[in-house]
Amino acid sequence: MFDLSHSSQINPPQRLLMGPGPINADPRVLRAMASQLIGQYDPVMTGYMNEVMALYRGVFRTENRWTMLVDGTSRAGIEAILVSAIRPGDRVLVPVFGRFGHLLCEIARRCRAEVHTIEVPWGEVFTPDQIEEAIKRVKPRLLLTVQGDTSTTMLQPLDKLGEICRRHDVLFYTDATASLGGNALESDAWGLDAVSAGLQKCLGGPSGSAPVTLSPRMEAAIRARRCVEQGIRTEAHEDGSEEMIYSNYFDLGMVMDYWGPERLNHHTEATSMLFAARECARIMLEEGMDNLIARHELHGRALLAGIQGMGLGVFGDIRHKMNNVLGVVIPPEVHGEEVRQRLLNDFHIEIGTSFGPLQGKIWRIGTMGYNARKDCVLQTLTALEAVLNRLGFRTVQGAAMQAAWDVYEGARA
Repeated sequence: MFDLSHSSQINPPQRLLMGPGPINADPRVLRAMASQLIGQYDPVMTGYMNEVMALYRGVFRTENRWTMLVDGTSRAGIEAILVSAIRPGDRVLVPVFGRFGHLLCEIARRCRAEVHTIEVPWGEVFTPDQIEEAIKRVKPRLLLTVQGDTSTTMLQPLDKLGEICRRHDVLFYTDATASLGGNALESDAWGLDAVSAGLQKCLGGPSGSAPVTLSPRMEAAIRARRCVEQGIRTEAHEDGSEEMIYSNYFDLGMVMDYWGPERLNHHTEATSMLFAARECARIMLEEGMDNLIARHELHGRALLAGIQGMGLGVFGDIRHKMNNVLGVVIPPEVHGEEVRQRLLNDFHIEIGTSFGPLQGKIWRIGTMGYNARKDCVLQTLTALEAVLNRLGFRTVQGAAMQAAWDVYEGARA
């Protein structure tokens, strides 16, 4: 039994979070979260909800009316879209180039979809021709993609896929949890029908709220599921049978009714997370999306130069790396976990490990959101170089810093 006499207020240690996420939240977001609660139907609260919808249209670069929040982590946004859009028996195509493609497959199977995959080795991405050939062969109703997969640090090009999906009458979804804000994403221009994200990476907030956007085509697909007695939403089939949507909480048809002018009660909005999400988007748009992406590109490039200057190898096809996460090959003469523990214990800096086929083979270092800053990059490079030298991996002292400085000074020129 917990001894309350020894309990105290939560006081987590100071950390510089330079892994693949979460990252340190922007202090402005934390201040917004500390605001007092108000009722869910208070006109001020519903006004904030409307503001959130408008702000995230700017973040997603869309005119979609249904741009809103799903209360839960980024996985809640993924699941809400898939459980609301997939009908049992639907064919879906998932191009898998890392762990999170496998996640989409798992969720789609739970929705009783007929899941088809294509795969490339981890560290590579797909060409549009590869995906179109698979669409022609599989004839899916939905294409489920991951834009940036932090397990491999690769960024899948999406700009040609929307036109392919339109020609083949396929609904086009992407998980942009790890990429939105740090890499270009044009929901409307690229023909995306649904996108989901999270706050805890390039958006500079905490995990716990999932912004999503739905195109009119996706809205129509979700709305086609009608309400029957007891409020259960179903999909009617030509033979007269009906298939139930098994989730109430993640039923986006009902969530839209809650966020829309009807304000039909569905859940109690997570007020503090809405405040956080609103402040994340406000900060992003204040900086400007193009400037925000350029900032992530600059600090990602400086980190890359420093890592290479240190004599470390980089994982994957660098032409397709994410701006905000870098895979670093662990030298065989050092123990990867010992390096991570020394960074954490001696410098209070966290970098990521990996899993699956990359377990024990790479570190993942992130430069995203509030931590996409020069001082964060230079501190991380300095600490990593010191630890590696302590453990016997010799570097040219200061080369990493000089390489990163060259990038920063070249950017100012």
